[in-house]
Amino acid sequence: MRSAASLEDGEAATLEGVISKAASKITMRKKMKLTQATLVDDSGATVRLVWFNQPYLAKKLPSGVRVKVAGVVKTGFGGIEMRNPHYELVAGDGAARPSRVGGLMPRYHLVAGLTSKKVAQWVEESLPLASDLEEILPAETRLRRGLLGIADAVRLGHKPHDDDNWADARKRMAFNELFELQAAFAMMRAHIAAEPATAIPYSQEVIDRYKAGLGFELTRAQRQATWDAFKDLARTAPMNRLLNGDVGSGKTAVAAACAAMAHAAGMQSVVMAPTEILARQHLGKFRTYLETSFPDLKVEMLISGQTAAERRRVRTAAASGHCALVVGTHALIEEDVEFARLGLAVVDEQHRFGTRQRELLRAKGGGRPHFMAMTATPIPRTLALALYGEMAVSVLDELPPGRTPVVTQVVSPGERPRAYELVREQVRAGHQAFVICPLVEESEVMELRSATAEFERLRVEVFPDLTLDLVHGRLKNKDAVMQRFVSGEVNVLVATAVVEVGVDVPNATVMMIEGAERFGLAQLHQFRGRVGRGAGQSHCLLLTDDIAAGALERLELVAKTPDGFALAREDMLRRGMGELMGARQHGMSDAAMDGLQQPHLLDDVREEAALLIETDPELSRHEPLRAAIARRLAVTSIS
Repeated sequence: MRSAASLEDGEAATLEGVISKAASKITMRKKMKLTQATLVDDSGATVRLVWFNQPYLAKKLPSGVRVKVAGVVKTGFGGIEMRNPHYELVAGDGAARPSRVGGLMPRYHLVAGLTSKKVAQWVEESLPLASDLEEILPAETRLRRGLLGIADAVRLGHKPHDDDNWADARKRMAFNELFELQAAFAMMRAHIAAEPATAIPYSQEVIDRYKAGLGFELTRAQRQATWDAFKDLARTAPMNRLLNGDVGSGKTAVAAACAAMAHAAGMQSVVMAPTEILARQHLGKFRTYLETSFPDLKVEMLISGQTAAERRRVRTAAASGHCALVVGTHALIEEDVEFARLGLAVVDEQHRFGTRQRELLRAKGGGRPHFMAMTATPIPRTLALALYGEMAVSVLDELPPGRTPVVTQVVSPGERPRAYELVREQVRAGHQAFVICPLVEESEVMELRSATAEFERLRVEVFPDLTLDLVHGRLKNKDAVMQRFVSGEVNVLVATAVVEVGVDVPNATVMMIEGAERFGLAQLHQFRGRVGRGAGQSHCLLLTDDIAAGALERLELVAKTPDGFALAREDMLRRGMGELMGARQHGMSDAAMDGLQQPHLLDDVREEAALLIETDPELSRHEPLRAAIARRLAVTSIS
């Protein structure tokens, strides 16, 4: 134990001694409540202790009580000081008691009403139960990879003796979590391969006709992804591929090429999107890409917003084989939807659909179709393999030629009028603008401009001479509003994050984002991708009322980084997978996220999971792991 006299400014230390005096007071200027105490260590040196907004400590730490404290030392004219140090009482009778102050101390996520000390107390009382935890990792895996047993990992994770203990425990917990996912994916791959698909042979004539009708050249990344998919389609083992690309990288063109190849083989295709807006956009794109070059390739759409008669007509066409491709929403997986010969199923925005929804779509054609998933959220490859380990991954990491880079600027409160003037200039030039707001209605807790309030303010005070409209997730007729914006009837569309995915308006050249500091980096990049889709110069304005250095630094990073994959990697490191991917479909702990940053860890996990499934395909000899997988992913095929 150190002497207080030997400590230097900024040093973290643990001290033990006796409280000589303690008192609560209220500061004169800011009326802040605090407790001040003086600790005398065994060498006779003193240190001043200060706790803010905890006046009750004056009674808990009376003169003469022996305590242990841990914190960061500050030195000044008044001598040595610790502010808000951790503390605990030390037994005066010399009896040993569990200690939570000193050395490495855990930091727990807290909610209102809970203190770190209370959580630590509960953990202390619960740790003996660690011996009863089920071990899901095979003994041979733990031996090969030098991993702790689960009970030791839990105990040392909460109460490590040193940094090595902490690192070993964290590595085991990361391996544990990633192993569950990868074992599940290995089982899914095995089950998919066990049910063959109809091979779709490659035809050079089909791809030549397809490319001739596009009107533009495919990028290198698109050509590679298309060729990889064609090789998958030609096998009886069902294709199971993730098309991972940035906004505007041309994923739809790749999917359309696969649909053309399936049609040439006499097979149908289906494309499921998360929103009606996106489904309508796909309808237009697939018809443009396919129907000119392949007049007999009929593209239809099935969404809940259609009339009953129209839905019935499309269902009949799909079931009879009279249409080659159907795009739609969740309406595609309703019980009365069937396909005559479904050869290819495509899901857009993969992370917005659960495993069961994707399996229902795959089951619509009798046999197992080939499967392709697309996502417009650029996912770092390591994270993609962790999240979608059952799938082969194609990355579209370049944009088609001719796209004008979007000029991105951070706009502080005083510069707001300049942002409004830019919107006016663009509208006068015949263009349109988005205004994104993070809330639907006013919140007393979060002082942000809501979409409804901002819409009224802009309509009345800022742009009374322009045509504005409002769209948000709760709006029943949002599809109609979007159509008015696409057709040019609306100059400025005020919206919530509902436009993050799937809105293609080439005439829109301004994306103005209110409360930009409230969004993740990847999401801001998604918004930015809604403009810059036409020939004109486009602008993304990141409006913020938070001028704190950290908030501005994040926004400046978006402004200077056009690469969505680079931003996604940064977002993963800063905010975690949940924010990057939206709703927490799988959920991934901080330990697992950190594990993805360790070289070769995921490769080790995948290798061990594949080896296990090869020797025990149904996990009949590893019931705890089987149960853990079922709980984690709720995969019906392995439950």
